[in-house]
Amino acid sequence: MATLTVRNLDDDVVRRLRMRAAEHGRSAEAEHTEILRLVLIGDDAHQAEQRPRVAERLAEFRRRTGGRRSPSAAQLLEETRANRTRTLARPHKTG
Repeated sequence: MATLTVRNLDDDVVRRLRMRAAEHGRSAEAEHTEILRLVLIGDDAHQAEQRPRVAERLAEFRRRTGGRRSPSAAQLLEETRANRTRTLARPHKTG
Protein backbone atom coordinates (compact mmCIF):
# COMPACT_ATOMS: atom_id res chain seq x y z
CA MET A 1 0.00 0.00 0.00
CA ALA A 2 1.09 3.53 -0.72
CA THR A 3 1.48 6.35 1.77
CA LEU A 4 -0.03 9.75 1.18
CA THR A 5 1.07 12.90 2.98
CA VAL A 6 -1.19 15.95 2.89
CA ARG A 7 0.43 19.26 3.78
CA ASN A 8 -0.83 22.77 4.39
CA LEU A 9 -4.30 21.83 5.55
CA ASP A 10 -6.40 24.53 7.12
CA ASP A 11 -6.65 24.13 10.90
CA ASP A 12 -10.45 23.98 10.66
CA VAL A 13 -10.25 21.09 8.17
CA VAL A 14 -7.96 19.15 10.51
CA ARG A 15 -10.25 19.86 13.47
CA ARG A 16 -13.29 18.64 11.53
CA LEU A 17 -11.43 15.54 10.37
CA ARG A 18 -10.53 14.69 13.97
CA MET A 19 -14.11 15.28 15.12
CA ARG A 20 -15.48 13.09 12.34
CA ALA A 21 -12.92 10.40 13.12
CA ALA A 22 -13.92 10.44 16.79
CA GLU A 23 -17.61 10.15 15.84
CA HIS A 24 -16.79 7.04 13.81
CA GLY A 25 -14.36 5.60 16.36
CA ARG A 26 -11.37 5.85 14.02
CA SER A 27 -8.05 7.61 13.96
CA ALA A 28 -7.78 10.75 11.85
CA GLU A 29 -5.64 8.78 9.38
CA ALA A 30 -8.24 6.00 9.12
CA GLU A 31 -11.00 8.57 8.65
CA HIS A 32 -9.00 10.33 5.94
CA THR A 33 -8.51 7.00 4.19
CA GLU A 34 -12.24 6.23 4.41
CA ILE A 35 -13.22 9.66 3.06
CA LEU A 36 -10.92 9.22 0.07
CA ARG A 37 -12.22 5.70 -0.55
CA LEU A 38 -15.85 6.85 -0.43
CA VAL A 39 -15.26 9.81 -2.73
CA LEU A 40 -13.05 8.05 -5.26
CA ILE A 41 -14.44 4.53 -5.26
CA GLY A 42 -17.90 4.95 -3.77
CA ASP A 43 -19.76 2.98 -1.21
CA ASP A 44 -20.60 -0.05 -3.35
CA ALA A 45 -21.11 -2.30 -0.35
CA HIS A 46 -23.58 0.11 1.22
CA GLN A 47 -25.41 0.61 -2.07
CA ALA A 48 -25.60 -3.13 -2.67
CA GLU A 49 -26.97 -3.57 0.84
CA GLN A 50 -29.63 -0.92 0.25
CA ARG A 51 -30.85 -2.18 -3.15
CA PRO A 52 -33.12 -4.96 -1.84
CA ARG A 53 -34.71 -2.57 0.68
CA VAL A 54 -35.27 0.09 -1.94
CA ALA A 55 -36.70 -2.47 -4.35
CA GLU A 56 -39.10 -3.74 -1.68
CA ARG A 57 -40.23 -0.23 -0.79
CA LEU A 58 -40.83 0.51 -4.46
CA ALA A 59 -42.75 -2.74 -4.91
CA GLU A 60 -44.90 -1.90 -1.85
CA PHE A 61 -45.60 1.56 -3.25
CA ARG A 62 -46.64 0.03 -6.57
CA ARG A 63 -48.93 -2.44 -4.77
CA ARG A 64 -50.60 0.38 -2.84
CA THR A 65 -51.01 2.70 -5.82
CA GLY A 66 -51.40 0.18 -8.65
CA GLY A 67 -55.17 0.41 -8.92
CA ARG A 68 -55.31 4.18 -8.94
CA ARG A 69 -55.84 6.06 -12.13
CA SER A 70 -53.50 9.02 -12.03
CA PRO A 71 -53.28 11.53 -14.84
CA SER A 72 -50.10 11.51 -16.85
CA ALA A 73 -47.62 14.35 -16.62
CA ALA A 74 -48.68 15.44 -20.09
CA GLN A 75 -52.32 15.63 -19.00
CA LEU A 76 -51.43 17.65 -15.89
CA LEU A 77 -49.32 20.03 -17.96
CA GLU A 78 -52.14 20.51 -20.47
CA GLU A 79 -54.62 21.28 -17.66
CA THR A 80 -52.23 23.79 -16.13
CA ARG A 81 -51.71 25.52 -19.46
CA ALA A 82 -55.47 25.64 -20.12
CA ASN A 83 -56.14 27.14 -16.69
CA ARG A 84 -53.40 29.70 -17.17
CA THR A 85 -54.76 30.63 -20.60
CA ARG A 86 -58.27 31.07 -19.18
CA THR A 87 -56.91 33.24 -16.37
CA LEU A 88 -54.92 35.43 -18.74
CA ALA A 89 -57.85 35.75 -21.16
CA ARG A 90 -60.23 37.16 -18.52
CA PRO A 91 -60.96 40.84 -18.89
CA HIS A 92 -59.32 42.98 -16.21
CA LYS A 93 -61.56 45.08 -14.02
CA THR A 94 -60.42 48.65 -13.74
CA GLY A 95 -61.32 50.51 -10.63
